[in-house]
Amino acid sequence: MKIKSIKSFAKINFSLNVIGKNKNNFHKIQSIYSFLKHHDEIQIQPIAKKKHTVIFIGPFSKGLENNSIKLLLNILDKKKLLTKKYKIKVTKNIPQKSGLGGGSMNAASILSYFLREKIINLSKKDLLSICSKIGSDVSLGLEIKNSILKKNNSIRRFNIKLGLHALLVKPNRGCMTKKIYQEVKSFTKKRINLSKNLFSIESLKNEQNDLEKPAFKIYPTLSKIKTYLSKIEQVKFVRMTGSGSTIVAYFTNKKAAINALKLTKKNFKNYWSILSKTI
Repeated sequence: MKIKSIKSFAKINFSLNVIGKNKNNFHKIQSIYSFLKHHDEIQIQPIAKKKHTVIFIGPFSKGLENNSIKLLLNILDKKKLLTKKYKIKVTKNIPQKSGLGGGSMNAASILSYFLREKIINLSKKDLLSICSKIGSDVSLGLEIKNSILKKNNSIRRFNIKLGLHALLVKPNRGCMTKKIYQEVKSFTKKRINLSKNLFSIESLKNEQNDLEKPAFKIYPTLSKIKTYLSKIEQVKFVRMTGSGSTIVAYFTNKKAAINALKLTKKNFKNYWSILSKTI
């Protein structure tokens, strides 16, 4: 049976504001976010078997026994939405616990594929309900566009291209999201102003990730990485993505970004560091 290949792109947060808690005591956030060209490769193939098969290979394939893809397939099976079983093979190029949404974007990419190919049919309400059962950020990856997650959990997407060069640096340990949110002591009153050019360099420079302060307190190494990257020539701004542990430095000049990667690899030899580009 025919194998289909799809890309599951890394998600990045240009801003992340913690604005309160909902009635279930979960934190409410608003965020300006985008995607990188760096991605996991996913192969999907219908199989004549009684069970789905999910396989992970690649540099970040260990420790993924409980994963978002299995959870998605279980939900779709319970709802009797899938008429076939599938073999799904993922080449994991996005590290876990990195703030790049690797697992959530895998689920979102597969869900989008099933919808696009008319393998399943869902109302918007049912689609968002399935996403929320897998993870709070899965719905962000249903469309690969520069986007805003608003305070009411709705998403506004923009048909614009940024083309920023992004230098990603991640230490050898990941961040525990729950632990970081537990350290959030106050909420941001700022609201995203949709009337201004949110995706301009000047505007993005002035944004912030509210989770940096608690993350840097728990993991001081992240603060050192950000301080180092902020001093590199021609860097436009530096920000942690998600709840960490990846720190991202943004450039408009490709040569400056390449030079920054070389310097970073010298100074942080054992850390994961790559150069990618925003969509």
